[in-house]
Amino acid sequence: MKTLNEHLIQYAAYHRDRRNILTHFFGIPLIVIAVAALLGRPQWALGPLVLTPAHAAVLATLVYYFRLDRGFGWAMLAFMGLALWAGVAVAAMPTPLWLVVAVGLFLMGWMLQFLGHLFEGRKPAFVDDLIGLLIGPLFIVAEWAFMLGWRREVATQIEAAAGPVRQGRRLKLPA
Repeated sequence: MKTLNEHLIQYAAYHRDRRNILTHFFGIPLIVIAVAALLGRPQWALGPLVLTPAHAAVLATLVYYFRLDRGFGWAMLAFMGLALWAGVAVAAMPTPLWLVVAVGLFLMGWMLQFLGHLFEGRKPAFVDDLIGLLIGPLFIVAEWAFMLGWRREVATQIEAAAGPVRQGRRLKLPA
C-alpha cells in the first residue's frame, strides 16, 4: 500500500493550478454528498439505528484513511461525517426531490472538477489511477490543513516532489 505522502504527491501532480484546486474545494464535497445521498437508500432499521449503504461506504473509506494516517483519518472522519449527514438528509426527501437534488449535486460537482482541469490543462488523476477518487477528498482536507499551518512537513514533501502551486495561466479551450 502506498503511503499518505505518495498518494498526495501523485494526486498533487495533477493539481498545481490554484484555480483547479479552488474548484475542487467545492466540487469534491458536492460529489461526496451526492454519493452519500444516492447510497442513502435503502434504509435498514436496527433498533434505534438506521443504516444505509452510504454508512457502509463511509466506514470502508474511513478504515482506508486511518490506515494511511491517523491524524488525517480523524480529519476525514469529520469531513465524511458531515457529508454523510447531508447525504442522508437528502435521501430522506420524497423520491422525486431526492433524485433531482442528488443527481444535481453530482453533476454540479463533476462540472466544477472538469472546469478546474481545463484551467490545469491536464486530465483528472482518477483517469490514470482510480484510487484518485478516494484521494480527492483527502487532498482537499490536506490542503485545508496546510493552509492552517498543520502538517507542514507533509506539505513541504508534496511541493518538493510535485512542484509549487501556480497562479494559473489563461484558459485555453480545445479547438
